[in-house]
Amino acid sequence: MRDTENMEAEMEYDDGEEPSFSDPEDFVDDISDEELLGDVLRDKPQEADGIDSVVVVDNVPQVGPERLEKLKNVIQKIFSKFGKITNEFYPDADGKTKGYIFLEYSAPSHAHEAVKNADGYKLDKQHTFRVNLFTDFDKYMSICDEWEAPEKQPFKDFGNLRHWLEDPDCRDQYSVIYDSGERTGIFANDVKEPIEIEERARWTETYVRWSPKGTYLATFHQRGIALWGGEKFKQIQRFSHQGVQLIDFSPCERYVVTFSPLLDTKDDPQAIIIWDVLTGHKKRGFHCESSAHWPIFKWSPDGKFFARMTLDTLSIYETPSMGLLDKKSLKINGIKDFSWSPGDNIIAFWVPEDKDIPARVTLMQLPSRNEIRVRNLFNVVDCKLHWQKNGDYLCVKVDRTPKGTQGVVTNFEIFRMREKQVPVDVVEMKESIIAFAWEPNGSKFAVLHGEAPRINVSFYHVKNNGKIDLIKMFDKQQANSIFWSPQGQFLVLAGLRSMNGALAFVDTSDCTMMNIAEHYMASDVEWDPTGRYVVTSVSWWSHKVDNAFWLWTFQGRLLQKTNKERFCQLLWRPRPPSLLTQEQIKLIKKDLKKYSKIFEQKDRLSQSKASKELVDKRRSMMEEYRKYRERAVDMYNEQRPLRLELRGGVNTDELDSNVDDWEEETIEKKTSHSLLLTTTALNVGLGIVKKISITIPIP
Repeated sequence: MRDTENMEAEMEYDDGEEPSFSDPEDFVDDISDEELLGDVLRDKPQEADGIDSVVVVDNVPQVGPERLEKLKNVIQKIFSKFGKITNEFYPDADGKTKGYIFLEYSAPSHAHEAVKNADGYKLDKQHTFRVNLFTDFDKYMSICDEWEAPEKQPFKDFGNLRHWLEDPDCRDQYSVIYDSGERTGIFANDVKEPIEIEERARWTETYVRWSPKGTYLATFHQRGIALWGGEKFKQIQRFSHQGVQLIDFSPCERYVVTFSPLLDTKDDPQAIIIWDVLTGHKKRGFHCESSAHWPIFKWSPDGKFFARMTLDTLSIYETPSMGLLDKKSLKINGIKDFSWSPGDNIIAFWVPEDKDIPARVTLMQLPSRNEIRVRNLFNVVDCKLHWQKNGDYLCVKVDRTPKGTQGVVTNFEIFRMREKQVPVDVVEMKESIIAFAWEPNGSKFAVLHGEAPRINVSFYHVKNNGKIDLIKMFDKQQANSIFWSPQGQFLVLAGLRSMNGALAFVDTSDCTMMNIAEHYMASDVEWDPTGRYVVTSVSWWSHKVDNAFWLWTFQGRLLQKTNKERFCQLLWRPRPPSLLTQEQIKLIKKDLKKYSKIFEQKDRLSQSKASKELVDKRRSMMEEYRKYRERAVDMYNEQRPLRLELRGGVNTDELDSNVDDWEEETIEKKTSHSLLLTTTALNVGLGIVKKISITIPIP
């Protein structure tokens, strides 16, 4: 039938008559344009009046005509960095601006960027900008008058982020990258052998990094950074930064800084990004031409400020606004280097000589910017800034070329930060300096000086009477690095890489050499946070054979050798500062002998694996018994109402309960050799009988 119709249609067409394509009269079109041409309509130009590119800036200073031009220049300087401003309007009344303005950008994306970055910008003490899109007013006007409860967000439980601090044996953890970077593991340190906590393949693409307090583990990926934590190392946060290569945390762990050489543009700085760790939001982006001196930004010890150095400029920013402190950078001609005090919001920086103007080291208090100490220096070649861990001392290593002499002389300028007017002591050394390091929690410092094969190490003590004493010097040392224990007193002198891994363990309390050892071709030395153990390692990244890490006691006794195929990196997990006060710590140290027996007993039990297994078995049995007893007590308590019901409401749980209901009778029976006493007690209500018999011999 269909074929016949087609033939008839063809015949009609062949006759020269044009076929009809009109719909029948009763045809109903039920297909919308969106369904039929959705992809085309989406690309259709939209009618717009430009208001989506307009922002409204509130809390702007109210000024008269004489200051209007200056205000416009300030506004242009602040807001033009987000995009091209095509129009601006400053409403006025009674000869003054009204305190709000309208800015129109060339594109809506620029307006969104201005709202994102300039809202909350602090212009001065009285004026903090509030920036909104003009289109937001329609949105706010259409808000329903009836309040609706916000949707409840599910709670994300990442577990206890500091669970490792609750380990009953106080084991510290460390991360290990091996198999040429293919595998990453987290281990708990144990004297016998490492205890694996977590191990994953391709956990990171390059290396890992712990946050300053050990809360997070950062891993690197092509698309960005991921943070992990909790007992099972779940992913807590991620930051999208294509091609990220470097990372740095603020000391308070609230912010993280990432660097990538990709995607940086003039209008949208992406080389360096500062992120909020808790929310994962981008706080601010910065340009960066080179990452040779990482970290580019250096943080104050409390995380409230961070600073960077550019040509003749020191820029200090404040959190959480991420804006310049006091809205301007410091102009410091020729500034070469700067460093924050680890204990206070103080910045130290140095400037080289300029013609007749001497070089100088300046200590500046923040946020007041008061210069608390300036030290002039002459004939300076170079300076290095070394802070003691608590910020009690600053050592400025000054390389000088005195007039009339050849060669370089080194002065150590020691600033006593806790004393009035910050007095400075000087230690001069005529030999070349290889390494310098402060004792972390003390007033001693160590210096490696000389040239191979006559390398010497000298130990100095900064005394309270204004003197610096040389307390000991060891000559002919095979060392190029100094590694102090985090707790002070003990250190390791290491000859890394080219010096074949020579190791010397020193106790600086009496300057004795506790042990001399060697880890051939060692490339790294890492102290654990407590200062009890130290690890030496040969990384596959620097040497392709003998890749392993060795664990030593602080006295230099080798405990274990751990070989990992193509081992790359070991990092100890940091510990947060102790919550104990100095008085509590002193009391614990005073009573340490009281606890020593418990520790010695634990040490004896852990001497052999068999005893450890026995202890674990006994602990397991004790735990099973404890759980069984808890179940039995719970069942006993649950059955109490039933017992009362069966016994007529009389409580028989206690042996001496209901003593008034008992009737007692004692019968005395005497024989020629003994006396028999029988006591019978009868509870009339319950029908319970208790009978006690005692036989007493008669002499």
